[in-house]
Amino acid sequence: MHIIHPVILCGGSGTRLWPLSRKSFPKQFTPILDGRSLFQATAARLNGPGEGLDFAAPVVVTNAMFRFVVTEQLVGEGIDPGAILIEPEGRNTAPAICAAALFLSRTDPDALMLVAPSDHLIPDDRALRSAVAEGVPSALSGHLTLFGIRPTRPETGYGYLELAAAAEGPTPLRRFVEKPDAETAARLIDDGQHLWNAGIFLFRASDILAAFETHAPEVLAAVREAVEQAEVDLGFLRLAPEPWSRAPDISVDYAVMERSAGLHVVPYDSDWSDLGGWDAIWSVLDKDAAGNAISNHATAIDCTDTLLRSESQDVELVGIGLSDMIAVAMNDAVLVAPMDRAQEVKDAVAALKAKGAGQATTFPVDHRPWGWFQSLVVRDRFQVKRIHVHPGGALSLQSHFHRSEHWIVVQGTARVTVDDEVSLLSENQSVYVPLGSVHRLENPGKVPMVLIEVQTGSYLGEDDIIRYEDVYARDGAE
Repeated sequence: MHIIHPVILCGGSGTRLWPLSRKSFPKQFTPILDGRSLFQATAARLNGPGEGLDFAAPVVVTNAMFRFVVTEQLVGEGIDPGAILIEPEGRNTAPAICAAALFLSRTDPDALMLVAPSDHLIPDDRALRSAVAEGVPSALSGHLTLFGIRPTRPETGYGYLELAAAAEGPTPLRRFVEKPDAETAARLIDDGQHLWNAGIFLFRASDILAAFETHAPEVLAAVREAVEQAEVDLGFLRLAPEPWSRAPDISVDYAVMERSAGLHVVPYDSDWSDLGGWDAIWSVLDKDAAGNAISNHATAIDCTDTLLRSESQDVELVGIGLSDMIAVAMNDAVLVAPMDRAQEVKDAVAALKAKGAGQATTFPVDHRPWGWFQSLVVRDRFQVKRIHVHPGGALSLQSHFHRSEHWIVVQGTARVTVDDEVSLLSENQSVYVPLGSVHRLENPGKVPMVLIEVQTGSYLGEDDIIRYEDVYARDGAE
């Protein structure tokens, strides 16, 4: 049985599925299709034994903003979090993969790495494992091995892999094909030798590092320094910022793959989607007889081939007479667009950024290691939040310069520290935290604790905080 080390790439800017996916909480962490996130589905797919393979604990490459979300979601799936490498900033896939290879090579230079994005939909876990098993002999023979998806339609949004010959198993790669126009895409899918590039790779750590040494030594040099100078922080490995900043911002395809000889491709024939737009989401959802994909809190009247999705139980979304449309509603933003313009959603995000709208990048629910909070009302000099604290969770011991707070417990039990006084509050009890008081909120119970926080003051920003103690070793407003 071959041991495979999954490397899950977990960055992402969250623009193509706005407003559900945003920079502060991109699509891989959101339960888009069922009760678990795409990241959780990816980790579960690449976990444990099966199909002649045994997957080790994952190596996750992400950024500091998502490190606690990654841990929480892995634990939620019953998966050992393994190693979590923290990128100081996003530098694309080449530095991320190089860092994972260097990390794994510390203990096993020939570790078999399966690199996978965290945000793809692959419904048939067994089929993917079988494809990986097919690719193992190629990878063990020193070939950088890619996985290509059998195309089901002429697609202009994907790059293609041209095989040396039409084949079923691992096949030499002839060349990469950039994203084609519609006419070229239609031609490519007819010969059986062109596959969609899935961005999934299998190779030994030593082989990909040799490829970096040959074709992208500037990436390898910078990333090696970042790994060697990395610091362990609460079980996370923080890559060193200065050398990391010198690594080129480049994809692994451009840096290494397109410059390397002897690449092999394993065709994958089962369902796959990168869920790269709301049109892709609509295509995989259950639909009514008229082709409408309708969520809870949404109603379609005389609509056809339309996506109606409300992400809030407080917002009822109604579509009347719509055809080939997308409508997505959240508490703080609504998207309406023709289905054939789904790829332009990223342009809307850019337009919102240009006008300074926080909705462009900031998710209405802010996830923290102790739980999450949601701003319910924000006005001049006051704000109302809902705060959810996991069992055993604790906010930092802190104070504020510009605001006072009033806490009302609505579920569970809270242990509250205000200066020298510590008290337990149960449902319907409240406490006042004066401006400048040193305070802490904890959940000592075995069920989630929820409270409503009312802030008043001249400045209500998250950066108005002084931390005195924090079990999660955070700085600033994170």
